[in-house]
Amino acid sequence: MTVEHCRFETARLRVGPWHAAAATEELDLPAVVAAMLSPAVTHALPPGWQGLYTRARAEAWIAARDDEATTLLVLEPHGAGPVGLVILFELPGPDGVELRLGYLLAQHAWGRGLATELLRGLIGWCAQRPVCAVVGGVAQDNIASQRVLVRSGFILEKDRSDTPSGELLYRWEPQYTASPP
Repeated sequence: MTVEHCRFETARLRVGPWHAAAATEELDLPAVVAAMLSPAVTHALPPGWQGLYTRARAEAWIAARDDEATTLLVLEPHGAGPVGLVILFELPGPDGVELRLGYLLAQHAWGRGLATELLRGLIGWCAQRPVCAVVGGVAQDNIASQRVLVRSGFILEKDRSDTPSGELLYRWEPQYTASPP
């Protein structure tokens, strides 16, 4: 199983592979990424992802994500445009695939419940496939993201605050929910 063809919809979102979604919507992906990765959005992300994004930096960031993971573009339907990204790293797990999750929403999409809706949609997609776990790391000071993960059915797995990354790990497994959220 691979996530490279992951597509799903929720009440307010359409999610699919970023290159295909950008082509279908006639979007300039580097421009979308540069606009989305504002300093406010990236402040709680890895240090190498922080700072201002030029077109060249966005192109390099896109190439780096393509080399290491599957990235999904999150769109609001009816031409409202891109509102986020989901980055999935696929690892073999004991009973299927384990996914490492990264996600972000553009600043203009904050505070509308879209992150919880997005992650619940992803979990619904995973629950229908041989995914044994989804693990997301979050900075200790990113309380909003921690709440989103918990509301989406994730459980705090491990506190890595004593490591250089200082992140908290949240985990979802199929047995955490009786049916897809």
